[in-house]
Amino acid sequence: MAAQAQQETALGSVRTSAPEESVKDDSVRDREIAVEQEHLDRVYRRLEEKIHEAEFLMHDAAQRGHVGTPGALAERDAQVFRAGIHLNRLNNEFEDFLFGRIDLLRGKDGVKGPDGAYTAVEPAEGAVREDNTADIAETLHIGRIGVLDAEYAPLVIDWRAPAAAPFYRSTPVDPGRVVRRRVIRSKGRRVLGVEDDLMRPQVKASLGGRELPVIGDGALMAALGQARSHTMRDIVASIQAEQDLVIRAPAASVTYVEGGPGTGKTAVALHRAAYLLYQDRRRYAGGILIVSPTPLLVAYTEGVLPSLGEEGQVAIRAIGSLVDGVAATLYDSPAVARAKGSYRMLKVLRKAARGALEAPAGTAGGGNGQLALGEPDPAPAGAPARLRVVAFGRRLELESAELDRIKHNALGGTAPVNLLRPRARRLLLDALWAKSGAGSRHSDPELAAELRSSFDEDVTSEDSFIAFLDAWWPELTPRGVLAAMADERRLGRWARRILNPGEVRRVARSLKRDGFSVHDVAMLDELEAIVGAPARPKKRRDLDPLDQLTGLEELMPVREETQRERAERLAQERTEYAHVIVDEAQDLTPMQWRMVGRRGRHATWTVVGDPAQSSWSDPDEAAEARDEALGTRPRRRFTLTVNYRNPAEIAELAAKVLALAMPGSPSPSAVRSTGIEPRFAVAGDSLARTVRAEAAHLLDRVDGTVGVVVAMNRREEAARWLAGLGDRVVALGSLEAKGLEYDATVVVSPAEIADESPAGLRVLYVALTRATQQLTVVSSGRDEPDADGVPDLLRD
Repeated sequence: MAAQAQQETALGSVRTSAPEESVKDDSVRDREIAVEQEHLDRVYRRLEEKIHEAEFLMHDAAQRGHVGTPGALAERDAQVFRAGIHLNRLNNEFEDFLFGRIDLLRGKDGVKGPDGAYTAVEPAEGAVREDNTADIAETLHIGRIGVLDAEYAPLVIDWRAPAAAPFYRSTPVDPGRVVRRRVIRSKGRRVLGVEDDLMRPQVKASLGGRELPVIGDGALMAALGQARSHTMRDIVASIQAEQDLVIRAPAASVTYVEGGPGTGKTAVALHRAAYLLYQDRRRYAGGILIVSPTPLLVAYTEGVLPSLGEEGQVAIRAIGSLVDGVAATLYDSPAVARAKGSYRMLKVLRKAARGALEAPAGTAGGGNGQLALGEPDPAPAGAPARLRVVAFGRRLELESAELDRIKHNALGGTAPVNLLRPRARRLLLDALWAKSGAGSRHSDPELAAELRSSFDEDVTSEDSFIAFLDAWWPELTPRGVLAAMADERRLGRWARRILNPGEVRRVARSLKRDGFSVHDVAMLDELEAIVGAPARPKKRRDLDPLDQLTGLEELMPVREETQRERAERLAQERTEYAHVIVDEAQDLTPMQWRMVGRRGRHATWTVVGDPAQSSWSDPDEAAEARDEALGTRPRRRFTLTVNYRNPAEIAELAAKVLALAMPGSPSPSAVRSTGIEPRFAVAGDSLARTVRAEAAHLLDRVDGTVGVVVAMNRREEAARWLAGLGDRVVALGSLEAKGLEYDATVVVSPAEIADESPAGLRVLYVALTRATQQLTVVSSGRDEPDADGVPDLLRD
């Protein structure tokens, strides 16, 4: 019984058989839909009124600009800004704008919150009479944004408001004031259906003198059975109790969330971003960064936040796109990835940044970063070996040994290499001054200082000195240093006793390719911190004359760009954020944790992951880097235990691989069973024909998407196998599948996926847990299938 109660608490929407007299026919369903339709019509009428009000404010604000005084202009700009944001939110087209309703008992007190709802969590004494009858005292409708009527009574409660929490947290075990929870399905302005859950099945409740009806077969199961598309849907209508605890957790310090496949970690992370902005918009005006492991997952999830009423202040970026102007398009082999991603690479990069000053002229600098990876080294022999200048009528020279000593002394500083250039310049001038002997000509300190100043001015104005300094200490760029590392000879020198010769060779060759991998991007970010950017004079933006009158430079662009464009521009300019959410955190390498950490040095954090799904070969090293990035902030931990994605039949098969990958790790509990066992097929003469046939077979059996998961080196090949089957089927590599879900999946050659890397079994576990309905496993000879086609890795 205790286990059953725990499962009910986790699900939060268990169907309980209502009394026989409460079973309704279609006429009752139609009546309840009509009731919700009437309320939705009222909500949209009120929204139209609010849109007209916002448009009036915009027009009124524009008229104020004609007055021309600084005060009027400031008030105009601020009013336009606020009204524009409000109008943008009201004009958003939301699917399922109104999606929920809760019917509540009378509370312990009569206190109302700012959203117009009563704040009591528990029912008042006597709210349920001794004969188990009760009256519904309050009905709340839950939606994507809050809407008040003209008398400030709530028509819709924002899903993030405290009053909406019982919609997600109430269970038959702990119902609070909730008697009935209803999920409302709608499209546009039309209500399509309702699904009810009774939280107090033993109570006979009345609303308006009529017994409270119960419609449908359970909201959660209806949501889980829907077909998947190539973009993620929000789960705002079907958030469960344990997920809601994470979403609404206080933001201070670090919130760490663990959960197996299908527990909704990514969805929880996105909903948490929207919740935090709702709770404290001023605090998070500095932006929220969501880091995803792959561009596929970014594309899959990016539509969720606008549907939740939030956009602009949240940036969803793939780990390979965190450096502006760079996008990772290449994949490294597991051996190269281990070398590039480990802490050892940090030492190599520090040596390379200093050693690159010895590279052939032009290689390490790259000017404005124009040198591409893989570009051959220029022909010139290298940095100049001698400095010759004329000062005070004398010819002064510094030879190679002296220049090497000066460079060595200059590089002894801890500042970024580019910021050490002024120090090197000063040391050169000191050495030339000593050679000139002019310092001994005057005993008067003032005259000596004046003479030295004149000497420095003479030398630094000479074209020969300027040309020498540019060649001898070029301005380094991260791309230029990375390009210099493509020289195996130099990389071997910089990586001596850090990387072995095989690693040096493979890393150098990988850097000759045209493009970047996710590991290259982390190295570029590290190099940006190591080399630094020289201070440059800021370019003054051409200002509107009114800017100079009002001082409202930040508000003026509203007249020239939309709110969304402005928000996107500001998001692109951010380098640090107020809150950082890391999705699939178990996959980040130490170097990637350093990159993400730089964007949240003063932030609060939400870290979402599952060690059992880690594709990084050294989790302990990654954990050390994660703790360094998060600093000494206190941790708050949550664990999601319920698998809402996979049917029990698929979850049981995946658990066999989990037992091999991480013995003793518990699997999340699946909430449903479809009765459809995983299908096994053996490739005969042609793996391509077999995979194509199995994908076509699944397309006939599901309404949504089919994912075909292969080893990373078969991605392009698999795409050709599936050509012509339509856009509902997609081929993807094992590392690309992270976080995605499909109605059905075909997993090709488990042995190939498992053998890809030291973390291969964990990657295979991920591949087997992508399907919401059906799974097919295709084996090749390498899988050693038995007579039933079951590969060796999946047998008991």
